[in-house]
Amino acid sequence: MNKSNLVLKPGKKELDALSELYKALGDYTRIRILWLLMEREWCVSGLAKEIKMTESAISHHLRILRIARLVNGHKIGKNVFYNLSDEHVKGILENTYDHILER
Repeated sequence: MNKSNLVLKPGKKELDALSELYKALGDYTRIRILWLLMEREWCVSGLAKEIKMTESAISHHLRILRIARLVNGHKIGKNVFYNLSDEHVKGILENTYDHILER
């Protein structure tokens, strides 16, 4: 039986996790970062230049996205490069975008 056939009844733990996920997604800058990461991986300095923010501010947002398990980072030399943690994240973004386009 696949998940779409199940009646979902999340408990408190799962609802708390969903709430935290949506809090992480509920920021304009973090959404911009995630959309950029859908295309390719970025380093902090590249994101800062693209979004026109300080590296410190971008790092703060990336930390929140990492805690929410939406992005992963790996170090190459002195730079940390970020990408989406998995295809589910891309699906969440695409599905919610489709939802807001429906009228």
